[in-house]
Amino acid sequence: MEKILIIDDNESLRYTLENVLDEAGYKTFSVAEGVKAIEEMRSKSYDLVICDMKLPKMDGMQIMNEVKRIDPQIPFIFLTAFGDIKNAVEAMKSGATDYLTKPFDNDGMILTIRKALELKYLNKELEILRKRSDDSYRGTGIIGSSPQMKEVFEQVAIVAPTNLTVLIQGESGTGKEVIANMIHRSSERAAKPFIAVDCGAIPESLIESELFGHEKGAFTDAKIQREGKFEQANGGTIFLDEITNLSDANQIKLLRAIQDRKITRIGGKKPLSLDVRILTATNIKLSDAVNSGKFRADLYYRLNEFHLDLPPLRDRCDDIPALVEHFLKDANKELNKSVESISEDVMKKIVSHEWPGNVRELRNAIRRAVLLTRGSIMDSISISDEVGRNKIPSETEDGTREMSFENATKKAEKEVLLKAIEDSNGNKSKAAKLLNMNERTFYRKLKSLGIN
Repeated sequence: MEKILIIDDNESLRYTLENVLDEAGYKTFSVAEGVKAIEEMRSKSYDLVICDMKLPKMDGMQIMNEVKRIDPQIPFIFLTAFGDIKNAVEAMKSGATDYLTKPFDNDGMILTIRKALELKYLNKELEILRKRSDDSYRGTGIIGSSPQMKEVFEQVAIVAPTNLTVLIQGESGTGKEVIANMIHRSSERAAKPFIAVDCGAIPESLIESELFGHEKGAFTDAKIQREGKFEQANGGTIFLDEITNLSDANQIKLLRAIQDRKITRIGGKKPLSLDVRILTATNIKLSDAVNSGKFRADLYYRLNEFHLDLPPLRDRCDDIPALVEHFLKDANKELNKSVESISEDVMKKIVSHEWPGNVRELRNAIRRAVLLTRGSIMDSISISDEVGRNKIPSETEDGTREMSFENATKKAEKEVLLKAIEDSNGNKSKAAKLLNMNERTFYRKLKSLGIN
């Protein structure tokens, strides 16, 4: 039963509020002025405060400020006369949850209180989820304090407790399956199965059986009845990776399963009802696949109830040192090595690399370097440039077709940076702000592009 503290110098109004709230199932206590209210807050625990705007000795705003020092998260609702609504709105900007005008409607007041309490509990749950996510991602390779990754973790905390279907988009190696696992572990389904399916690794002829199962004798090699991945995930979460590899026929079957929340095994006659949360991932923009006719629009809208876009490693360079430290420790433990640190030259080389394979490529490079390091300091690392990002032929000055997409991108980036510096009259700090870039990232980019 939630406890509500009422602060009002009108005894009749306090009595009315106590009766209405008691009947609504709340436990109440009332005081006539601010000093006693503060004493109550310090000695007891309350879930919500209702306070008059105008009171003797301490006004409502002063009381709220003191109450918030004791309990910053407590919902605070003001009672105000119609003519003081402007002051109540200002109070909300300063931390009040809501306000009620006198004379107030009893049903409207109860609704306002319920919404305030629901918001309080939701914020508390999100804080727990954020902490759980912070604790869990550190051992998974999803490490980062960059603004991009903080946003991802916040979105995970928001969507995890729901049953929304989530589409996770990002380049290969950005950690899509790890994020899917994090969503599952931060949800109410955490104790139930998490089943991952790589849609690109299963032959087209077997994907239906793999997802939905089959009955004995359904086809030549079906010697026993078999549960599909959806049945195995019942009560939990199924993660469909590289969803764009599904054929149109299998997309239709998946769409039907999502719509009906039922599946039918191959050769079966009776549909099976399932409670499964669906998470999907793709290394391309799914909307692009829809626009090019390679993916069904109706299935896209079913899968895209909520989407997460994972940033490539090159867009969150500030996270690289922390990732390197993490992978160094892992590699030492795995390979029974004792590499304590990385030389400055090696770290410069790591930070300046584009990492087209993202976090996965960085991890592999660190493991290989640890294996080859003989002492306690890693003073060399081999980073392959054989595989570039989306290389396409383009004609160079001598007529050959050797320019890569990466080179074309660097050329465009260089032009943008030079233009920003020019517009800022040579002030590089202003140029970084003009481009909405972190100053350290800006200077690193200048160096990598050879701009003095």
